[in-house]
Amino acid sequence: MEVLKPPILRIGNRCYRKNPVLHQDLNTAEEEFSDQLDCGWNDETCDMDTNVEETDNGFLVRLEYPSVYFKFVIGKKGETRRRLENETRTQIRIPRQGQEGEIVIIGHDRKGVLSAKTRVEVLVDSARQKQQFTHFLSFPVIGENVKQGFSDFKADVLRECDGDRGLDSTIFQNPDKLHLTIGTLVLLNDAEIRRAKELLHQCKEELVDSILGGEPLMGHFQGLEYMNDDPGEVDVLYAKVELEDDSDRFQILADRLADKFVSSNLMQKDYDRVKLHVTVMNTLFRKDPSGTTVAKVHREPIRDRESFDASNILKKFGNFKFGVHHIGELHISQRYSSSSQGYYASAATLRLP
Repeated sequence: MEVLKPPILRIGNRCYRKNPVLHQDLNTAEEEFSDQLDCGWNDETCDMDTNVEETDNGFLVRLEYPSVYFKFVIGKKGETRRRLENETRTQIRIPRQGQEGEIVIIGHDRKGVLSAKTRVEVLVDSARQKQQFTHFLSFPVIGENVKQGFSDFKADVLRECDGDRGLDSTIFQNPDKLHLTIGTLVLLNDAEIRRAKELLHQCKEELVDSILGGEPLMGHFQGLEYMNDDPGEVDVLYAKVELEDDSDRFQILADRLADKFVSSNLMQKDYDRVKLHVTVMNTLFRKDPSGTTVAKVHREPIRDRESFDASNILKKFGNFKFGVHHIGELHISQRYSSSSQGYYASAATLRLP
């Protein structure tokens, strides 16, 4: 961990620094998070405008989370919950194992209830960042023009670069699943999916209409690039995209969309700017021939991944023209899925000009 740049946890519009903890025993995932709760509640005065219910006996807060996160709040043998309750002088009620429902925090002191709420949110947010993503925000690039260009590229590369180390047909993207990724989402129940849908539709008026001004996004997909330093050891090869009008509208829209979802705590912020690209080759596809693996996998370790030598590909096809495509839709796409049209199944779709 970088001491001067510790990991940041974003919860709504708030930001928390995750400090390193010494001498912790990481026998279970739950213990990893319980040791982050050393401070007392008296110093936690943020979030005083939270919607707290006042009862005859004190105060109450309800938190709606998927049941997969309950174990991180409970901790090993209930230690984390007991510790939270003792330090904040509250009672934390969690549904039984196998049941969905709300986490309810009850206490006589409003400040203590808010402190417990904040610390539960930090636990859940830390756990969320460890989860495999279930959905991703994507612009489909599946027009016939680009799909034909991609098919030509694949045939030409396999013919002209036959014999290059690590190159075979299994590492090419499925042409029906070509896309630009804005970011990945962890949506673990119907409530979170509904929340993501609502957020997507809010983007229509707030972002899409104002940034695009009713003008279509016509993307030119041309040229290749990779993100490591050695063209002889490549895992992912991308097609670049530029707008026909040579403007920054697409980049601005992508960045604002990412910011919107990050601020809602549905998406993790990885970079200051979204990298606009279409994955055309990825060594992860060796184990997933359907082509349903999203190129940017940040939460999952990659093991037994065999790179390929892209030197000849870049030399011969570095400026390959895949075609022009009207970027007309924005999807919340479901990972490891296929629709009747061949693209990923969509949890929600937003039409663009």
